[in-house]
Amino acid sequence: MKKKIFFVLCLLFGLMMINGGLNKFFNYIPMSEDMSEEMSLVFISMARIGWILPLIAIVEIVAGILFIIPKTRALGAIMILPVMVGIVLTHVVNDPGHLPGVVIACVLFTINGWVILENGSKFKSLIG
Repeated sequence: MKKKIFFVLCLLFGLMMINGGLNKFFNYIPMSEDMSEEMSLVFISMARIGWILPLIAIVEIVAGILFIIPKTRALGAIMILPVMVGIVLTHVVNDPGHLPGVVIACVLFTINGWVILENGSKFKSLIG
């Protein structure tokens, strides 16, 4: 039962990352109208940089695909970790009053952490 729950969570996580990455290219999900001014400024700033959103999008898409495949899940989890840290910090620092965004970011971060812990033996050689 644990394996099935784990797979479903990984599948949903991967699909959310792929969806987030594709949305950065095609803008098919409209921006929330109740977004705080700070959060709007964050998105405007990233858009002005020019290269950061496509880079994040590519990492989200590739890592999301890797996350879904059990054999490559550990690599996908490590690839997406810096992006997840950025997502959580962006929501907590810039929009703490928007509870759904903070909760979703923290839940996704927890799933990513669970996958990293489950694959801890694969990372031992990297740590020392």
